[in-house]
Amino acid sequence: MKTVTEFPRKVVEFPDMAIVMPDGCRLSARVWMPEDAGDEPVPAILEHLPYRKRDGTIFRDQLTHPYFAGHGYASIRVDMRGNGDSEGLMDDEYSEQELQDACDVIAWAASQPWCNGNVGMMGISWGGFNCLQVAAKQPPALKAVISLCSTVDRYADDIHYKGGCLLIENFGWASTMLSYSSRPPDPLLAGDVRWRDLWLTRLQNQPFLAPLWLKHQHRDAYWKRGSICEDFSAVHAAVLSIGGWHDGYRNTVSHLATNIEAPVKGIIGPWIHKYPHYAAPKPAIGFLQEALRWWDHWLKGIDTGVEADPTYRAYVMDSVRPARWHPQRPGRWVAEQEWPSPTIKTQVIELVPEGSKAAIVASPQSCGLAGGEYFPFTFGPELPGDQRPDDALSVCFDQPPLTEAIDIVGAPEVEVHLSSDRPQANIAIRLCDVHPDGASELISYGVLNLTHRNSHEFPQALVPGETVSARVVLDQCAYRVPAGHHLRIAVSNAYWPMIWPSPEPVQLTMSAATLSLPLRPLATGAEVTFAEPEGATPWATETVRATSSERHVDRDEKSGIVTLSIVDDFGEVRDLAHGLVNGSIARETWTIHPDDPLSASGKTHWTQTLSRNGWSVRTETSAEMRSDAQNFIVSARIEAYEGEMLVFERNFEEKVPRALL
Repeated sequence: MKTVTEFPRKVVEFPDMAIVMPDGCRLSARVWMPEDAGDEPVPAILEHLPYRKRDGTIFRDQLTHPYFAGHGYASIRVDMRGNGDSEGLMDDEYSEQELQDACDVIAWAASQPWCNGNVGMMGISWGGFNCLQVAAKQPPALKAVISLCSTVDRYADDIHYKGGCLLIENFGWASTMLSYSSRPPDPLLAGDVRWRDLWLTRLQNQPFLAPLWLKHQHRDAYWKRGSICEDFSAVHAAVLSIGGWHDGYRNTVSHLATNIEAPVKGIIGPWIHKYPHYAAPKPAIGFLQEALRWWDHWLKGIDTGVEADPTYRAYVMDSVRPARWHPQRPGRWVAEQEWPSPTIKTQVIELVPEGSKAAIVASPQSCGLAGGEYFPFTFGPELPGDQRPDDALSVCFDQPPLTEAIDIVGAPEVEVHLSSDRPQANIAIRLCDVHPDGASELISYGVLNLTHRNSHEFPQALVPGETVSARVVLDQCAYRVPAGHHLRIAVSNAYWPMIWPSPEPVQLTMSAATLSLPLRPLATGAEVTFAEPEGATPWATETVRATSSERHVDRDEKSGIVTLSIVDDFGEVRDLAHGLVNGSIARETWTIHPDDPLSASGKTHWTQTLSRNGWSVRTETSAEMRSDAQNFIVSARIEAYEGEMLVFERNFEEKVPRALL
C-alpha cells in the first residue's frame, strides 16, 4: 500500500470531540477535518461503531479517515453509546436507540459551521449494517452510503440464522460482544475517577445476547426491524455496496444492485472480512480512491463518472489448490452494466432423475469440519480446506470432466424432492471444484432447515415419510472451473460447526434433485481496473506480544468425540502517541460425537487487557452452549480486574425452548 503524507488540504485531528444526544448522553468522537474547514465548509462522513476508536478499529481508522479529511471532508468516527469512550448503555445490536443516535449525529454534523450540510455514512460489518438501516430512516442530510460486508436481511443472511438453520456464530458473536463491550473507557479521556464509574455501570448492565437471539428462531418482527429488504424503496441515499468472496456476506451486493431504487453500484472481490485497500487474498484495490469518487459526486456535486460505472463489478477467481489460507487469488475483474445480467444464462443439471434410485443422506454429525469460518477475519487458517473429508461423509453427485472452462457467476440453486424420517431436518449442499487428482475446492454452499421450506416466518414440521420439495439457494459466487476439472454437488444433513445439529439423527431420502447453474461467457481479460491501494500514515505502535493463530481438530479414538480447538491471539501493542497498551486473546472449543447430535457443545474464553504507566485492567469472559432435545442451554461469565484485584463478577444462564430447530 502506498502511504500518502501530502494532501490537498492540511488536516487537524480532534481525539475526543463531544457529541451530546438529545437525552444528554455524551458520545465521544474522533474527528479529522481540513484545518480551514471553518472558512471553507466541507461534507461530513460518519462511521458509527461499538468497536472502540481508541484501541479497537484504530489501525484501519488511521489509514482511512485522515485520507478523507485531507481531500476535503470532516471524517467522524463515533463510539456508540455504551462502548469505548462514550457514555450510556447498549442493550442489543442495531437497536432503535443506536439508529436514532446515528440520525442525531448526522443532524449535528450537518449543522456545524465547518460542514456544508451534506453527510455520508460508511462502515464495514456492524457499520455496514447500520449505515443501510440509517439510510432507510431517511435523515435529511444523508446523501450517500458506502456499505461493506453487510446484509439487507438480519434473519436470513447475518450471523444468527441461515436458511432457517441456527448458525454457530450466533453464540460465537454473542460471546465476542460480551468481551468487546466489557472494557472501560480510557482514563486519559474519561478522567481518573469517572472512567471507573462508567466501567462498573457498563459491566452491571452488560447483556449476554445469545438467549435473546435464540428466543427469535423464526423470521418475526424482531428480525424484520432493521432488515431493509422489508422495504428496499425506503433507501433514498446513493449506495456503494462492497463485499468479498471469502467473507460470510457474499449476497448483499447482488441484493442491493437488484432491488434498491436509489442509485446503486456494487464491487465484490476475493477478500475476507476487511476493507479492500488492505484486505486479502490479494489483489487489494484502491478503495479510498474509489470511495472519494463516490463522495465527491454525491456530497460535493463533482462529476467523477460514478453514475456511468458498471452496476456490478466482480472478481472471477481462478481455480486453486485447496488451502486454509490464500495470500492471493489469481483471476480477473468482470463488469456488468446491468444486474441481474442478461448475459448470464442458467444451465440445469439433473442430479437425481425422477424415478431413478433414491439417494439416502444420513451424515455423521461431524460432517462440515472442512468448511472454515463463517466470516474469516484473521489472515490465518480460517478458509475452507480440501473438501474431501466432508465429501466422504456426504452423498456426492459428480459431473463429467469439463471439456472447456466455465465461469460460474451468480447464485447456484438446487431443487430437491425428498422425505425425512424425522419432523425436523437440515440439509447442506456444497458446490465443489474437483481437480484431476481428486482435490476438492469449495465454490459455494447453502443450508436449509427443511421445516422452513415454504416460509421462514411460519415453518411447518415434516411428516416422516412424506415427500416434499425444497429450494436451496447457494451463496453468490464468481469462479472459473478449468477444463479437465469436474463439478461435485455434495449433500449432507449435518454441517458442523457451521450450523447447530437437529435434535435427532436424521435420514433423508432424495427422490429427485436438479442443479441450476448461472454461467457467464468466459472473460478473456480484465473488463475493469482499479487504482493501486493508498492510505494515510499507518498507526504508530510498538509490539508487546506478537499475533498468532492456531486451529486443531482432534478425534478421541476411545470416546469417538471430535473436537475443534481455535486460539486467536491478537497480540498486544502500545500506542506510541498516547501510550495505551491493548491486547486480546480468543479461544473456542467445539465438540461433537459423530453419532449423537445432543453431544454438541461450544465453549469460548476471551481475555482483554488495557494498561498504561502502572494502571492496568483485564476482563475475562467465558461462555458455553449445549442443547437437549427440547432446549438450548447457554451460560456465560464476566470477571473484571484492576491489576490483579477482582472488582466485578457476574454469571448468566438461561434455557430457551427449541422451535423446529
